[in-house]
Amino acid sequence: MPSTTQWVTFLVASLLFIQVPGPSLLFTLGRALTVSLRDALLSVVGNALGLLAQVALVAVGLGAVVAASASAYTVLKVAGAAYVVWLGVQAIRHRSDARTALLAGTKPPERTGQALRTGFVVGASNPKTIVFFVAFLPQFLDDGAAAAPQVLALGLAFGALAVLSDGMWATVAGSARRWFARKPQRLDAMGAAGGVMMIGLGATLAATE
Repeated sequence: MPSTTQWVTFLVASLLFIQVPGPSLLFTLGRALTVSLRDALLSVVGNALGLLAQVALVAVGLGAVVAASASAYTVLKVAGAAYVVWLGVQAIRHRSDARTALLAGTKPPERTGQALRTGFVVGASNPKTIVFFVAFLPQFLDDGAAAAPQVLALGLAFGALAVLSDGMWATVAGSARRWFARKPQRLDAMGAAGGVMMIGLGATLAATE
């Protein structure tokens, strides 16, 4: 299993990565601004379940990729870094999406299953976290142990952090609905800043040995 140092480094890196606005965080903010807090928090749980589905799939195939060759991993890392940069550019281009959702108004309450399912779909299809799990996780694995159990453990820790972080953001965004409504352009600025952060994150990933 990862060492204590690897665990601490991973948890810090995960927290920083989770805070970078991507599909899940922007989805959470959008939900908090357009539905009830209950539905937003249920969506956060569903999103985490979707992330765990990604983790399970990555755990099955990642060990073989890592064991194949260092060159294969390097190609994978560079491709992941390029995709993170692309996501950052997209975040800047579509920075007005959250404002549009806010101006559309609050939606009626949803059924519990519907809110969970909506979050699950976003989490399971989130390319940002797929890149993180595939390109980042190998840096925190113990080479002397099987990869799959370590990936599952790290993935569960990541999911728990995502629930805590997204739940906090949903609560804050729901409470700050009126503040954003007074000047919706604030959401544009946040989306653009998140895009710049993602571009920087991609560049850092590409440069990491």
